[in-house]
Amino acid sequence: MKKIIAFTFGALVSVAAFATLPPLTPEAQAAADLAKAKAAYGDKVGAYQLCQAQNRVADKFRVSGTPAPAACVAPPPFVAPVAAAPAPAK
Repeated sequence: MKKIIAFTFGALVSVAAFATLPPLTPEAQAAADLAKAKAAYGDKVGAYQLCQAQNRVADKFRVSGTPAPAACVAPPPFVAPVAAAPAPAK
């Protein structure tokens, strides 16, 4: 019973703490957007490298007369997201 009460109290306190967090500053939001874009680009590069590895393995086991594996499409170079211009203060 004590564990249930402690868990409930902890859950309520953590929800209250998250509810009172201030919004991100523009700099922090820009850093978060950049990290998100880099992660997405890394996923694309990883998928490209996986495609190349799968094609190398498929070429080793391919029987003559069968079609070659599909070509891999290289991701474009990374371009950092453009931050939105802040609204002028009135």
